[in-house]
Amino acid sequence: MQIGFELRRYRQQAKDNLLSEQGIALRKQRSIEVETVFGDIKYNMNFRRFMLRGLKKVEIEWGLVCLAHNLRKPAIQ
Repeated sequence: MQIGFELRRYRQQAKDNLLSEQGIALRKQRSIEVETVFGDIKYNMNFRRFMLRGLKKVEIEWGLVCLAHNLRKPAIQ
């Protein structure tokens, strides 16, 4: 059996970062900003995969998904 002391150090560093004042503030901000948007697109609009291939086509498809999301926002409220 091996004990990864370096891994333990990295885990402790990550835990310290998450529990610091700045880490807590960043986690609070994250829940407000983008998590709900991606959750809405994924769950309510049932968008889980891109249908097209190629960076340009995916950018266009993502733009259309974002446009649909933005148009839906006022209709829901």
